[in-house]
Amino acid sequence: MNSMLRTCIGFGAATLALATASYFAASRAKVHAADVMAPRFEVDPLWPKPLPNHWLMGQTIGVSVDAKDNVWIIHRAGSLEPGEVHATTKPATAQCCAPAPPILEFDKDGNLLQSWGGKAQGYDWPDSNHGITVDYKGNVWIGGNGRGKPPGAGAPGAFELNEEQVEGVKGYFNDSMVLKFTNTGKFLMQIGKPGRSKGSNDTENLRLPAKITIDAKTDEAYISDGYGNHRVIVFDANTGKYKRHWGAYGNKPEDKDLGRYDPNGPPPQQFRNPVHCAELSVDNMLYVCDRVNDRVQVFTPDGKFLKEKFYEKETLGSGSAWDLAFSKDPQQKYMYLADGENDRVHIIDRQSMEILTTFGEGGRQPGEFYGVHSIATDSKGNIYTTETYRGQRVQKFVYKGLAPVTKKDQGVVWPTKQ
Repeated sequence: MNSMLRTCIGFGAATLALATASYFAASRAKVHAADVMAPRFEVDPLWPKPLPNHWLMGQTIGVSVDAKDNVWIIHRAGSLEPGEVHATTKPATAQCCAPAPPILEFDKDGNLLQSWGGKAQGYDWPDSNHGITVDYKGNVWIGGNGRGKPPGAGAPGAFELNEEQVEGVKGYFNDSMVLKFTNTGKFLMQIGKPGRSKGSNDTENLRLPAKITIDAKTDEAYISDGYGNHRVIVFDANTGKYKRHWGAYGNKPEDKDLGRYDPNGPPPQQFRNPVHCAELSVDNMLYVCDRVNDRVQVFTPDGKFLKEKFYEKETLGSGSAWDLAFSKDPQQKYMYLADGENDRVHIIDRQSMEILTTFGEGGRQPGEFYGVHSIATDSKGNIYTTETYRGQRVQKFVYKGLAPVTKKDQGVVWPTKQ
Protein backbone atom coordinates (compact mmCIF):
# COMPACT_ATOMS: atom_id res chain seq x y z
CA MET A 1 0.00 0.00 0.00
CA ASN A 2 2.75 2.40 0.93
CA SER A 3 4.51 1.54 -2.32
CA MET A 4 1.38 2.33 -4.34
CA LEU A 5 0.90 5.57 -2.46
CA ARG A 6 4.48 6.63 -3.11
CA THR A 7 4.01 5.79 -6.80
CA CYS A 8 0.83 7.87 -7.05
CA ILE A 9 2.41 10.76 -5.21
CA GLY A 10 5.45 10.57 -7.46
CA PHE A 11 3.33 10.47 -10.61
CA GLY A 12 1.27 13.43 -9.42
CA ALA A 13 4.37 15.44 -8.63
CA ALA A 14 5.83 14.67 -12.04
CA THR A 15 2.58 15.69 -13.75
CA LEU A 16 2.47 18.93 -11.78
CA ALA A 17 6.09 19.66 -12.63
CA LEU A 18 5.44 19.02 -16.32
CA ALA A 19 2.35 21.24 -16.32
CA THR A 20 4.26 23.98 -14.50
CA ALA A 21 7.13 23.77 -16.99
CA SER A 22 4.70 23.91 -19.91
CA TYR A 23 2.97 26.93 -18.40
CA PHE A 24 6.22 28.84 -17.96
CA ALA A 25 7.42 27.81 -21.43
CA ALA A 26 4.21 29.13 -22.95
CA SER A 27 4.52 32.32 -20.90
CA ARG A 28 8.10 32.80 -22.09
CA ALA A 29 6.96 32.24 -25.70
CA LYS A 30 4.29 34.91 -25.30
CA VAL A 31 6.79 37.34 -23.79
CA HIS A 32 9.24 36.60 -26.61
CA ALA A 33 6.52 37.12 -29.23
CA ALA A 34 5.63 40.44 -27.64
CA ASP A 35 9.29 41.44 -27.88
CA VAL A 36 9.29 41.00 -31.68
CA MET A 37 8.40 44.26 -33.40
CA ALA A 38 7.38 44.73 -36.99
CA PRO A 39 5.86 47.47 -39.17
CA ARG A 40 2.08 47.63 -39.00
CA PHE A 41 -0.20 48.65 -41.88
CA GLU A 42 -3.85 49.42 -42.57
CA VAL A 43 -5.47 49.42 -45.99
CA ASP A 44 -6.80 52.74 -47.28
CA PRO A 45 -10.06 51.64 -48.93
CA LEU A 46 -10.59 55.08 -50.53
CA TRP A 47 -7.27 55.20 -52.43
CA PRO A 48 -6.95 55.92 -55.34
CA LYS A 49 -9.85 58.08 -56.45
CA PRO A 50 -12.02 56.97 -59.40
CA LEU A 51 -10.50 57.32 -62.87
CA PRO A 52 -12.02 59.80 -65.35
CA ASN A 53 -13.41 59.11 -68.82
CA HIS A 54 -15.00 55.75 -67.93
CA TRP A 55 -11.48 54.33 -67.83
CA LEU A 56 -10.62 50.91 -66.45
CA MET A 57 -7.33 49.27 -65.55
CA GLY A 58 -6.51 45.80 -66.86
CA GLN A 59 -3.94 43.48 -65.33
CA THR A 60 -1.87 45.89 -63.22
CA ILE A 61 1.63 44.52 -63.36
CA GLY A 62 3.95 47.23 -62.07
CA VAL A 63 4.18 49.98 -59.45
CA SER A 64 6.87 52.52 -58.58
CA VAL A 65 7.10 55.61 -56.37
CA ASP A 66 9.08 58.65 -57.48
CA ALA A 67 11.02 61.25 -55.46
CA LYS A 68 7.86 63.34 -54.98
CA ASP A 69 5.95 60.34 -53.56
CA ASN A 70 3.83 60.16 -56.70
CA VAL A 71 2.75 56.62 -57.51
CA TRP A 72 3.17 55.17 -61.00
CA ILE A 73 1.49 52.04 -62.31
CA ILE A 74 1.50 50.18 -65.60
CA HIS A 75 -1.33 47.94 -66.76
CA ARG A 76 -2.36 45.86 -69.76
CA ALA A 77 -5.25 47.44 -71.61
CA GLY A 78 -5.48 44.36 -73.83
CA SER A 79 -6.34 42.13 -70.88
CA LEU A 80 -9.78 43.69 -70.39
CA GLU A 81 -12.73 41.50 -71.39
CA PRO A 82 -14.98 42.54 -74.30
CA GLY A 83 -17.82 43.29 -71.89
CA GLU A 84 -15.61 45.76 -70.01
CA VAL A 85 -14.91 47.98 -73.04
CA HIS A 86 -18.36 48.49 -74.60
CA ALA A 87 -17.65 52.21 -75.00
CA THR A 88 -14.93 51.42 -77.56
CA THR A 89 -17.06 49.53 -80.09
CA LYS A 90 -18.20 51.14 -83.36
CA PRO A 91 -20.91 52.20 -82.72
CA ALA A 92 -20.56 52.31 -78.93
CA THR A 93 -22.50 49.52 -77.23
CA ALA A 94 -22.81 51.50 -74.02
CA GLN A 95 -21.42 54.52 -72.19
CA CYS A 96 -18.94 52.42 -70.23
CA CYS A 97 -16.11 51.57 -70.40
CA ALA A 98 -12.71 52.03 -72.08
CA PRO A 99 -9.11 51.09 -71.24
CA ALA A 100 -7.01 53.70 -69.49
CA PRO A 101 -3.65 54.52 -71.12
CA PRO A 102 -0.98 52.01 -70.03
CA ILE A 103 0.94 54.31 -67.65
CA LEU A 104 -0.86 56.26 -64.91
CA GLU A 105 0.62 58.66 -62.34
CA PHE A 106 -1.20 59.40 -59.07
CA ASP A 107 -0.37 61.85 -56.31
CA LYS A 108 -0.24 60.78 -52.66
CA ASP A 109 -3.94 61.57 -52.24
CA GLY A 110 -4.92 59.30 -55.12
CA ASN A 111 -5.62 61.97 -57.73
CA LEU A 112 -4.69 61.05 -61.30
CA LEU A 113 -1.98 63.46 -62.48
CA GLN A 114 -1.22 62.22 -65.98
CA SER A 115 -1.46 59.22 -68.30
CA TRP A 116 0.44 58.14 -71.39
CA GLY A 117 2.06 55.23 -73.20
CA GLY A 118 1.46 52.78 -76.03
CA LYS A 119 2.69 52.05 -79.53
CA ALA A 120 4.28 54.90 -81.50
CA GLN A 121 7.01 55.60 -84.03
CA GLY A 122 10.64 55.42 -82.92
CA TYR A 123 10.50 52.54 -80.43
CA ASP A 124 9.03 49.07 -79.95
CA TRP A 125 6.31 49.11 -77.33
CA PRO A 126 6.01 45.62 -75.77
CA ASP A 127 3.22 43.23 -76.69
CA SER A 128 2.59 42.69 -72.97
CA ASN A 129 3.68 45.48 -70.59
CA HIS A 130 5.48 44.24 -67.50
CA GLY A 131 7.07 46.22 -64.67
CA ILE A 132 7.62 49.94 -64.21
CA THR A 133 10.45 51.80 -62.46
CA VAL A 134 10.90 55.54 -61.98
CA ASP A 135 14.60 56.19 -61.44
CA TYR A 136 16.26 58.87 -59.30
CA LYS A 137 16.29 61.28 -62.27
CA GLY A 138 12.56 60.86 -62.80
CA ASN A 139 12.92 58.73 -65.93
CA VAL A 140 10.46 55.87 -66.48
CA TRP A 141 11.56 52.34 -67.42
CA ILE A 142 9.32 49.48 -68.55
CA GLY A 143 9.76 45.84 -69.58
CA GLY A 144 7.53 43.30 -71.26
CA ASN A 145 6.71 39.59 -71.27
CA GLY A 146 4.77 39.14 -74.51
CA ARG A 147 5.75 36.23 -76.75
CA GLY A 148 3.88 37.62 -79.76
CA LYS A 149 4.33 36.15 -83.24
CA PRO A 150 7.17 36.46 -85.75
CA PRO A 151 6.77 39.11 -88.48
CA GLY A 152 4.59 37.76 -91.27
CA ALA A 153 2.98 35.11 -89.08
CA GLY A 154 -0.43 36.77 -89.12
CA ALA A 155 -2.41 38.64 -86.52
CA PRO A 156 -1.63 38.09 -82.83
CA GLY A 157 -3.69 35.45 -81.09
CA ALA A 158 -6.08 36.01 -78.23
CA PHE A 159 -4.57 37.63 -75.14
CA GLU A 160 -3.61 35.03 -72.57
CA LEU A 161 -4.01 35.63 -68.86
CA ASN A 162 -0.69 34.01 -68.15
CA GLU A 163 1.62 34.73 -65.22
CA GLU A 164 2.63 31.07 -65.07
CA GLN A 165 6.06 29.53 -65.54
CA VAL A 166 7.52 30.09 -69.01
CA GLU A 167 10.25 27.63 -69.88
CA GLY A 168 12.14 30.13 -72.04
CA VAL A 169 13.80 27.59 -74.29
CA LYS A 170 11.94 27.34 -77.61
CA GLY A 171 9.79 29.53 -79.79
CA TYR A 172 9.54 33.19 -80.66
CA PHE A 173 9.86 35.88 -77.99
CA ASN A 174 8.77 39.33 -79.14
CA ASP A 175 9.46 41.33 -75.98
CA SER A 176 13.27 41.22 -75.99
CA MET A 177 13.74 44.83 -74.89
CA VAL A 178 13.31 47.45 -72.18
CA LEU A 179 12.30 51.06 -72.82
CA LYS A 180 13.27 54.31 -71.11
CA PHE A 181 11.17 57.51 -71.22
CA THR A 182 11.06 60.90 -69.54
CA ASN A 183 8.32 61.28 -66.95
CA THR A 184 6.13 62.97 -69.57
CA GLY A 185 6.49 60.10 -72.03
CA LYS A 186 9.27 61.31 -74.34
CA PHE A 187 11.24 58.32 -75.63
CA LEU A 188 14.89 58.21 -74.53
CA MET A 189 16.39 54.76 -75.10
CA GLN A 190 15.68 51.14 -76.00
CA ILE A 191 17.87 48.18 -75.05
CA GLY A 192 17.25 45.12 -77.22
CA LYS A 193 15.16 44.46 -80.31
CA PRO A 194 11.92 42.47 -80.71
CA GLY A 195 12.42 38.79 -81.43
CA ARG A 196 16.23 39.03 -81.51
CA SER A 197 17.12 37.22 -78.28
CA LYS A 198 19.66 34.42 -78.54
CA GLY A 199 19.15 33.28 -74.97
CA SER A 200 20.48 33.86 -71.48
CA ASN A 201 24.03 34.70 -72.56
CA ASP A 202 23.07 37.23 -75.25
CA THR A 203 24.55 40.60 -74.22
CA GLU A 204 22.58 42.73 -76.68
CA ASN A 205 18.98 41.56 -76.19
CA LEU A 206 16.71 40.52 -73.36
CA ARG A 207 13.97 37.89 -73.35
CA LEU A 208 10.71 38.85 -71.65
CA PRO A 209 12.32 41.14 -69.01
CA ALA A 210 10.26 41.52 -65.84
CA LYS A 211 11.62 44.57 -64.00
CA ILE A 212 14.37 47.18 -63.94
CA THR A 213 16.21 48.68 -60.95
CA ILE A 214 18.55 51.69 -61.27
CA ASP A 215 21.58 52.18 -59.01
CA ALA A 216 21.87 55.94 -58.48
CA LYS A 217 25.50 55.62 -57.35
CA THR A 218 26.77 53.94 -60.52
CA ASP A 219 24.02 54.73 -63.07
CA GLU A 220 23.63 51.03 -63.76
CA ALA A 221 20.37 49.29 -64.70
CA TYR A 222 19.81 45.85 -63.15
CA ILE A 223 17.24 43.86 -65.12
CA SER A 224 15.50 40.72 -63.91
CA ASP A 225 15.46 38.77 -67.17
CA GLY A 226 12.97 37.26 -66.88
CA TYR A 227 10.09 35.21 -68.29
CA GLY A 228 12.30 33.83 -71.07
CA ASN A 229 15.89 34.11 -69.82
CA HIS A 230 17.32 32.88 -66.51
CA ARG A 231 19.51 35.71 -65.26
CA VAL A 232 20.16 39.17 -63.91
CA ILE A 233 21.81 41.43 -66.48
CA VAL A 234 23.35 44.88 -65.96
CA PHE A 235 23.60 47.75 -68.47
CA ASP A 236 24.82 51.34 -68.32
CA ALA A 237 21.62 53.28 -67.60
CA ASN A 238 22.71 56.22 -69.78
CA THR A 239 24.22 54.53 -72.83
CA GLY A 240 22.69 51.05 -72.75
CA LYS A 241 26.15 49.46 -72.89
CA TYR A 242 26.35 45.89 -71.55
CA LYS A 243 28.20 45.45 -68.23
CA ARG A 244 27.73 41.90 -66.83
CA HIS A 245 25.22 39.13 -66.12
CA TRP A 246 24.82 35.98 -64.01
CA GLY A 247 22.41 33.24 -63.04
CA ALA A 248 21.47 31.55 -59.75
CA TYR A 249 24.34 31.27 -57.23
CA GLY A 250 26.38 33.47 -59.58
CA ASN A 251 26.57 30.62 -62.10
CA LYS A 252 26.60 31.09 -65.85
CA PRO A 253 22.91 30.94 -66.80
CA GLU A 254 21.64 28.01 -68.84
CA ASP A 255 18.49 27.71 -70.95
CA LYS A 256 17.42 24.21 -70.10
CA ASP A 257 14.08 22.87 -68.99
CA LEU A 258 14.29 22.23 -65.24
CA GLY A 259 10.86 20.61 -65.19
CA ARG A 260 8.31 21.38 -62.54
CA TYR A 261 9.45 22.81 -59.24
CA ASP A 262 9.81 20.12 -56.55
CA PRO A 263 9.74 21.54 -53.01
CA ASN A 264 11.34 18.35 -51.71
CA GLY A 265 14.18 18.34 -54.24
CA PRO A 266 17.65 19.86 -53.89
CA PRO A 267 17.92 23.64 -54.40
CA PRO A 268 17.87 24.31 -58.17
CA GLN A 269 21.24 25.51 -59.45
CA GLN A 270 19.56 27.75 -62.05
CA PHE A 271 16.76 30.29 -61.86
CA ARG A 272 13.39 29.14 -63.09
CA ASN A 273 11.21 31.47 -65.11
CA PRO A 274 10.35 34.07 -64.27
CA VAL A 275 13.27 35.87 -62.66
CA HIS A 276 10.79 38.44 -61.40
CA CYS A 277 12.63 41.16 -59.48
CA ALA A 278 16.10 42.47 -58.62
CA GLU A 279 16.18 45.14 -55.90
CA LEU A 280 19.27 46.91 -54.55
CA SER A 281 19.41 47.73 -50.82
CA VAL A 282 21.13 50.68 -49.14
CA ASP A 283 24.02 48.43 -48.09
CA ASN A 284 24.60 47.44 -51.70
CA MET A 285 23.10 43.95 -51.75
CA LEU A 286 20.96 42.82 -54.67
CA TYR A 287 17.85 40.79 -53.77
CA VAL A 288 16.55 38.64 -56.64
CA CYS A 289 13.08 37.06 -56.82
CA ASP A 290 13.31 33.51 -58.18
CA ARG A 291 9.54 33.32 -58.26
CA VAL A 292 8.60 29.73 -59.10
CA ASN A 293 11.48 28.38 -56.98
CA ASP A 294 9.89 30.13 -53.96
CA ARG A 295 13.12 31.86 -53.00
CA VAL A 296 15.03 35.11 -52.80
CA GLN A 297 18.75 35.04 -53.56
CA VAL A 298 21.11 37.82 -52.47
CA PHE A 299 24.21 38.95 -54.39
CA THR A 300 26.82 41.64 -54.46
CA PRO A 301 26.39 44.09 -57.37
CA ASP A 302 29.05 42.11 -59.25
CA GLY A 303 27.09 38.87 -58.99
CA LYS A 304 28.82 37.15 -56.08
CA PHE A 305 26.29 34.94 -54.31
CA LEU A 306 25.80 35.75 -50.61
CA LYS A 307 22.76 33.86 -49.30
CA GLU A 308 19.25 32.66 -50.08
CA LYS A 309 15.96 32.04 -48.34
CA PHE A 310 12.93 29.99 -49.35
CA TYR A 311 9.46 31.37 -48.57
CA GLU A 312 6.32 29.23 -48.35
CA LYS A 313 8.45 26.50 -49.90
CA GLU A 314 5.53 24.15 -50.56
CA THR A 315 3.92 26.66 -52.93
CA LEU A 316 3.52 25.31 -56.46
CA GLY A 317 2.01 26.98 -59.53
CA SER A 318 3.26 30.55 -59.96
CA GLY A 319 5.42 30.51 -56.84
CA SER A 320 5.69 32.73 -53.77
CA ALA A 321 8.51 35.24 -54.49
CA TRP A 322 6.94 37.80 -56.84
CA ASP A 323 8.34 41.20 -55.90
CA LEU A 324 9.90 42.95 -52.94
CA ALA A 325 10.42 46.40 -51.47
CA PHE A 326 12.33 47.74 -48.46
CA SER A 327 11.22 49.69 -45.40
CA LYS A 328 12.12 53.38 -45.32
CA ASP A 329 14.21 53.51 -42.16
CA PRO A 330 17.88 54.37 -42.87
CA GLN A 331 19.02 50.75 -42.45
CA GLN A 332 16.08 49.24 -44.37
CA LYS A 333 15.63 46.82 -41.49
CA TYR A 334 12.58 45.19 -43.06
CA MET A 335 11.60 44.00 -46.49
CA TYR A 336 8.17 43.26 -47.88
CA LEU A 337 7.63 40.29 -50.19
CA ALA A 338 4.60 40.14 -52.49
CA ASP A 339 3.38 36.53 -52.69
CA GLY A 340 0.96 36.39 -55.60
CA GLU A 341 0.14 32.69 -55.41
CA ASN A 342 -0.82 32.76 -51.72
CA ASP A 343 -2.19 36.33 -51.95
CA ARG A 344 -0.18 37.70 -49.05
CA VAL A 345 2.49 40.28 -48.25
CA HIS A 346 5.20 38.93 -45.97
CA ILE A 347 6.98 41.30 -43.57
CA ILE A 348 10.57 40.05 -43.24
CA ASP A 349 13.53 40.91 -41.03
CA ARG A 350 16.10 41.74 -43.71
CA GLN A 351 19.16 40.64 -41.75
CA SER A 352 17.89 37.19 -40.79
CA MET A 353 15.55 36.96 -43.82
CA GLU A 354 12.92 35.41 -41.51
CA ILE A 355 9.21 36.18 -41.85
CA LEU A 356 7.95 38.17 -38.86
CA THR A 357 4.31 38.44 -39.85
CA THR A 358 2.07 38.44 -42.92
CA PHE A 359 -0.98 40.40 -44.04
CA GLY A 360 -3.59 39.98 -46.75
CA GLU A 361 -6.07 37.37 -47.86
CA GLY A 362 -7.41 36.14 -51.18
CA GLY A 363 -10.40 38.14 -52.41
CA ARG A 364 -11.66 41.26 -54.15
CA GLN A 365 -12.40 43.58 -51.22
CA PRO A 366 -10.01 46.29 -49.96
CA GLY A 367 -7.08 44.70 -48.15
CA GLU A 368 -7.55 41.41 -49.99
CA PHE A 369 -5.57 40.31 -53.04
CA TYR A 370 -6.14 38.46 -56.27
CA GLY A 371 -2.70 37.89 -57.77
CA VAL A 372 -0.70 40.53 -55.84
CA HIS A 373 2.03 41.17 -58.37
CA SER A 374 4.14 44.23 -57.56
CA ILE A 375 5.02 46.24 -54.48
CA ALA A 376 6.66 49.60 -53.67
CA THR A 377 7.07 51.96 -50.71
CA ASP A 378 7.00 55.76 -50.44
CA SER A 379 9.10 58.03 -48.24
CA LYS A 380 6.58 57.77 -45.37
CA GLY A 381 6.82 53.98 -45.35
CA ASN A 382 3.41 53.36 -46.94
CA ILE A 383 3.09 50.29 -49.17
CA TYR A 384 1.52 50.20 -52.64
CA THR A 385 0.60 46.95 -54.37
CA THR A 386 -0.79 46.03 -57.77
CA GLU A 387 -2.71 42.94 -58.87
CA THR A 388 -2.66 40.91 -62.06
CA TYR A 389 -5.23 38.41 -63.41
CA ARG A 390 -8.67 39.80 -62.55
CA GLY A 391 -7.39 41.78 -59.56
CA GLN A 392 -6.77 44.75 -61.92
CA ARG A 393 -6.05 47.42 -59.31
CA VAL A 394 -3.58 49.32 -57.16
CA GLN A 395 -3.98 49.48 -53.36
CA LYS A 396 -2.41 51.59 -50.62
CA PHE A 397 -1.50 50.30 -47.15
CA VAL A 398 -0.82 53.08 -44.66
CA TYR A 399 2.20 52.69 -42.39
CA LYS A 400 1.10 52.89 -38.73
CA GLY A 401 4.48 52.51 -37.05
CA LEU A 402 6.11 49.57 -35.31
CA ALA A 403 4.03 47.27 -33.16
CA PRO A 404 4.50 43.95 -31.32
CA VAL A 405 3.88 40.88 -33.44
CA THR A 406 0.85 39.13 -31.98
CA LYS A 407 -0.17 36.98 -34.96
CA LYS A 408 1.84 35.30 -37.68
CA ASP A 409 -0.97 35.83 -40.18
CA GLN A 410 -2.87 39.09 -39.70
CA GLY A 411 -5.39 38.56 -42.49
CA VAL A 412 -7.03 41.71 -43.82
CA VAL A 413 -5.54 44.82 -42.15
CA TRP A 414 -8.73 46.87 -42.01
CA PRO A 415 -8.58 50.40 -40.58
CA THR A 416 -9.10 50.54 -36.82
CA LYS A 417 -11.72 52.84 -35.38
CA GLN A 418 -10.36 56.05 -33.93
